[in-house]
Amino acid sequence: MALIYCSFTPLVVLRLLTVVIAVGSVLKAACTTTASDEAPVSRIAFGSCANQSAPQPIWDAIIKFNPQVFIWLGDNIYGDIKRPFSLFGKQRTIGPWKNVPRFAPSSEHEMQSKYVEAKTNPGYSRLKDKAKVIGTWDDHDYGLNDAGKEFGGKITNQRLLLDFLDEPQDSPRRKQAGVYTSYTYGPVGRQIKVILLDTRYHRDLMSSDGSILGTSQWTWLEKELKGPASALTIIGSSIQVISNLSATTGPLFYLESWGRFPKERSRLFQLISDRQPNFGVIEINWDAVPVSLKFEVRDLNGLPVTGVNISLLELKAKTVGSIADTKAGKDQKHCSLEVALPWLVRYRLAILFFCALAGPFAFQSVPNAAKDERCGTHAE
Repeated sequence: MALIYCSFTPLVVLRLLTVVIAVGSVLKAACTTTASDEAPVSRIAFGSCANQSAPQPIWDAIIKFNPQVFIWLGDNIYGDIKRPFSLFGKQRTIGPWKNVPRFAPSSEHEMQSKYVEAKTNPGYSRLKDKAKVIGTWDDHDYGLNDAGKEFGGKITNQRLLLDFLDEPQDSPRRKQAGVYTSYTYGPVGRQIKVILLDTRYHRDLMSSDGSILGTSQWTWLEKELKGPASALTIIGSSIQVISNLSATTGPLFYLESWGRFPKERSRLFQLISDRQPNFGVIEINWDAVPVSLKFEVRDLNGLPVTGVNISLLELKAKTVGSIADTKAGKDQKHCSLEVALPWLVRYRLAILFFCALAGPFAFQSVPNAAKDERCGTHAE
């Protein structure tokens, strides 16, 4: 489990989390919790990918960080059943002749037992006593690997997730289709808005270039971002927003991301762009002039992987009010897209794979040692 993920993290924590911080605006909609009478929130921790059956030493580091808010960004448990790799035999779970799905959903009782195991983890229990815990889900706590709106267990599993998060029984979140929500923390002038998306409940098939959020969630998100201003707005997504590794790994294999839904991602970027976007993850020093943010990534054992300090002014768009200019100071260099890379770089894995396969066979008819200019090898 990574403590935090942002656009400049190394591959070791590139699994799931993308957080967008926007100096933008908020709206106290139906699924919004407001805590404006509280003290300013300055320390927020993020986490995901927590296997409830595995050791979780990361909690000690998170508790030492002393966050006021901890945000689950998905895979809070691994609820589905993972079958072993099998290329041959009666039950083939991988390869072109696969006849059995690699993952299968658990029963309601099994899901509930896994949540109990996660919730009673001593480290996590201590964190819950010290910090406000909020969250959304991803596929494995949704109930099935890479699943979307077609998954039949989503209504039951929504209830189980909200129970895990101690969501009040009368919460509007228990009555809506999906677990998306938002929170506002801190006094006026120092308010932080946290918007958590649901990228599962309404998501179309990945091959469709359809919708991730669905009509109702898009309407809600637009209202959230067009209301009265807060000092910071944090948008949490359980799948990668900025990165698009599929642009590099395809067509060999594809990873889940907003990049698989180009129209949806463009719509999200445009919506955030209208609100002067900035990217990162956060520890806030409200007492600094100007207000400073500390971005940090930690590994499973809580050891720092990378980090950067930056002032809030550096994150703001260079031309306030300009939709076209959305650069965020010198640290915007960390927000790069694989799809912006040259074609040869993006598809280098596929090219190398083709060369590896074609090298021994493609030039057998060429006499002697004719050089293969495409692959840089020789055919004898």
